[in-house]
Amino acid sequence: MKRYYITNRPGKSEFLDILSETDEGYNIRITKISDGDERIKEDFINHHLFDICLKTGYLSELISAEFGFSAA
Repeated sequence: MKRYYITNRPGKSEFLDILSETDEGYNIRITKISDGDERIKEDFINHHLFDICLKTGYLSELISAEFGFSAA
């Protein structure tokens, strides 16, 4: 599983995890952390939109060793 940081306002952390890939895009989990509150939502993002988010810097891939989780 790959994890990405979602660029956001100070004081908020948001992460996107890729759960699986289809021909059309990715099934994802978005985790939002703000003021000690954690919200989790599962959704779908198509390949084109995901690629745009990477190219514009809205999403940044996290390195598993730096953030204490294992990448599959």
